[in-house]
Amino acid sequence: MPNPLWPYTSPGIPDELFEHLPGIPMSQREIRLLLISQLRLQSDTVLWDIGAGTGTIPVEAGLLCPQGKIIAIERDEEVASLIRRNCDRFAVKNVEVIEGIAPDCLHELPEQPQRVCIEGGRAIHEIIKTVWQYLPLTGRVVATAGNLESLYTISQSFAQLQARNIEVVQSAINRLETRGFSQTFAAVDPIFILSGEKLD
Repeated sequence: MPNPLWPYTSPGIPDELFEHLPGIPMSQREIRLLLISQLRLQSDTVLWDIGAGTGTIPVEAGLLCPQGKIIAIERDEEVASLIRRNCDRFAVKNVEVIEGIAPDCLHELPEQPQRVCIEGGRAIHEIIKTVWQYLPLTGRVVATAGNLESLYTISQSFAQLQARNIEVVQSAINRLETRGFSQTFAAVDPIFILSGEKLD
């Protein structure tokens, strides 16, 4: 039965439909669409989402992969509860939320991933190096970078691991907003999305 909040098969749930907490990162709709396109999901994909934040990617991926499994990793108990509430809002049943710190908790995860989305984490190089060990051939890692340091670290990590088919996309998005009596375009903070495949 379709969920009344989002009765569609396409991704792109509006940001305001998610419950959120002040200061907790949320992948905005247009960024989410870019991320999901890079993940190249299938209906039965097993996805690890590391640094899941508000839970927008687990919700969207859970809806797109009805026979799949989404494992959302979040270090903060309150934020993990927020992810669970957002999954409940959209009646997503195939998301498991793990409270833990990556990469230390990754060896405890119940299923091996075919896709990994990395939306945060202080030890980004160690996280990428660790998840690479669990990926099968043709597995994909998609990671976001909001600053130059993260961009460099992710790029270097892919190079050291000899990732193939590397793609880098930088978002440049403007949204129409009403300010006073006029409508104007406001820029969404740019972000880099890097992806790479394990082919040997």
